[in-house]
Amino acid sequence: MIEIQSQLSERAIELLRLPDEPCLVLDVGCGSGLSGECLTEQGHYWIGVDISSHMLDVAVERETEGDLLLGDMGYGMPFRPGTFDGIISISALQWLCNADKSYHKPPKRLLKFFSTLYACVRRGARAVFQLYPENPEQVSEIFLDAPIIRNGANIVFGLILDLELITQQAMKAGWTGGLVVDYPNSTKAKKMFLCLFAGGQAQALPKGLGTETSNTRPTQVSFSDKRERMKAKHPKKSRDWILEKKERRRRQGR
Repeated sequence: MIEIQSQLSERAIELLRLPDEPCLVLDVGCGSGLSGECLTEQGHYWIGVDISSHMLDVAVERETEGDLLLGDMGYGMPFRPGTFDGIISISALQWLCNADKSYHKPPKRLLKFFSTLYACVRRGARAVFQLYPENPEQVSEIFLDAPIIRNGANIVFGLILDLELITQQAMKAGWTGGLVVDYPNSTKAKKMFLCLFAGGQAQALPKGLGTETSNTRPTQVSFSDKRERMKAKHPKKSRDWILEKKERRRRQGR
């Protein structure tokens, strides 16, 4: 699971196309800080937001480099305008499509999230969300506004992930962009990334991995379930790695 999370994080960072200098990145749904470690290894600073205090405790125990914030992304992002150079999120966005409580309205929560997110990122920056839909032919689903499971006094509400709903609310908040699919013809290696742009000059949507187009057969694609991982400069826990980590913390005033 750690290996998969790292691969997804590296691909999301690649799609961000950050400049070749230290940047400040927001990691939405940061969990135990695995995605943040990939950002740290590439020389960037990051702030992580997660709804689970237990996952953030694990991140603290693992001594991750980023700053951590406990919060529900459905209530919006509490940051100053133009704070971040980019945003990533791994396997978190789909949870905003769930109505876990009776007063949760997924469309409103998504709009609040995307609106506040748009405000806290600099113009022209990108946000990349890796997500898992319920099925590959995901289109508009019927929202379940009534309780579907009753267990004593507890009422559980459900909502299938709706890509159309997500993109609609993102565009309403001012974002542009679209869906990038890696290895679209592979059941195992297929990955989906929502790549959004925050204003600025018009940007072309990145191409997914494992797709090749030609003049003669434009519909054909090839795919592989392997891709080369980015390697760190020094082996983890080595003397050089520790010295580099200490130097980063000195620069951060820690």
